[in-house]
Amino acid sequence: MSQQIPFRFGSEVYTWFMSNSGQTHQGRLGHMIEVIAKAGFTGIQPIFTWMGDLIDPDKLEAKLKEQGIELAALALALDWNEAEETDREREVADHAISVLQRFPGAMLNTVQIPTGRHNLEERQKRLVNIVNRVSARAAEKGVPCSYHPNSPHTSIIRTEEDYKIVLEALDPSVTGWTPDVGHIINGGMDPLAKMKEYQSLINHVHFKDWDGNPEFTLMGKGKVDLLGVTQWLKDINYSGWIICEDEGEEALEDPDFVTLHDGKWIQQDLIPALK
Repeated sequence: MSQQIPFRFGSEVYTWFMSNSGQTHQGRLGHMIEVIAKAGFTGIQPIFTWMGDLIDPDKLEAKLKEQGIELAALALALDWNEAEETDREREVADHAISVLQRFPGAMLNTVQIPTGRHNLEERQKRLVNIVNRVSARAAEKGVPCSYHPNSPHTSIIRTEEDYKIVLEALDPSVTGWTPDVGHIINGGMDPLAKMKEYQSLINHVHFKDWDGNPEFTLMGKGKVDLLGVTQWLKDINYSGWIICEDEGEEALEDPDFVTLHDGKWIQQDLIPALK
């Protein structure tokens, strides 16, 4: 992936997590790093609470160096349903921040685990308050942050109205926004239009594809204008990471194949089509 583009491509590990809620590939982060490197990606975004023994920064750094890729970000996925962080949530968040301090520039990518759309207005206010506080603590330690909405029917940030409420309440001095093009279209919005609307907040990007049957599909096989989005990011000189988080159904059986496919598709189809 050496063409002159301002951003870099990495891969999420959720592709492996999809099978049996993470139990199938528990403790295999080292293997995921190897496959992601083999696919041609230059960065990885692990799920912080699913790193096994590589949660140790020394072990993680050694494995990344062995494979020649970088820690692009850590996904911090917690419930955040109370008025304030629970003691455990704060402990986990602060642990993630401490690990990220060993990897300058790597992003703390916050995402709420969806648990339903009840008490929506109050829970959206609570979420924003907590995300801003976590980001502020991270910023004090020199760790950049980005908030990642998602789109299951139980998510409180899936519709256009949700995005307006939550994104416009983020504290831009300490946190940005991770547009996930698959989640945006799954929530009934146009990914590129939404990215243009909130361009000033973007500091991390997630790619997946979508076909609506019922949701996500293998990258390059769906309806997301990934070329159009990538071209726009190139045109505005976006210099962060584009992280592939493929949730195609093939990942349930063969996440290695999906990751290798995505790397090949980006190198052979997406990048050569850029102007």
